[in-house]
Amino acid sequence: MSGRRPIISPSILASDFARLGEEARAVEAAGADWLHVDVMDGRFVPNITIGPEVVKAIRPHVSIPLDVHLMIAPADPHLEAFRAAGADIISVHPEAGPHLSRTLQRIRALGAKAGVVLNPATAPEAIEWVLDEADLILVMSVNPGFGGQSFMTSQLKKIERLRALIDAAGRDIILEVDGGVTAETARQCVEAGAAALVAGTAVFKGGAAAYADNISALRGAGGLGAKAAE
Repeated sequence: MSGRRPIISPSILASDFARLGEEARAVEAAGADWLHVDVMDGRFVPNITIGPEVVKAIRPHVSIPLDVHLMIAPADPHLEAFRAAGADIISVHPEAGPHLSRTLQRIRALGAKAGVVLNPATAPEAIEWVLDEADLILVMSVNPGFGGQSFMTSQLKKIERLRALIDAAGRDIILEVDGGVTAETARQCVEAGAAALVAGTAVFKGGAAAYADNISALRGAGGLGAKAAE
């Protein structure tokens, strides 16, 4: 990843939900490249967050892509609703449906970028045969369901393995990491091969006046400057 600058995708899970539109505008103004939206159903993960109506409400407030992570099962019945709400990237877990290839193809047919999410215990081989249908791979460096967890260093080897798979396939797939991303762990992720970083607390701590510095700190930790990967 030498010479490339990481995409920063702040997770609204760490924002002030009472001021969601304002928070979304503030992180975009502070230099965020994407806005990460965590969708949880209370079944696939032990928490409930938001649905397509909230995505629809956020959409007019920002021009950057909405990076929507579906932690729901089954995911297939809800793809159209999230795309219609304004999702630009829709990411699903292999465990969230019986036919991952079909799901990814459907996401693309709807006009969104298709992502696959790997839980800490999910092996890279789970997606080896769907790389042609994937635009993004998201590595969870915590067990999904809650914000504010500590980074699992065991996932660095997985990031390296996925980077090798992507490079060997010659595919233009964005490798993203989510969970416990801080200035310190951001550097480790980028060095392992990540191109995009999801960060919640590390971006939203300190209020709107701190967002630009927080985002710059994440990029600077990767040693890769102040703009997103091109």
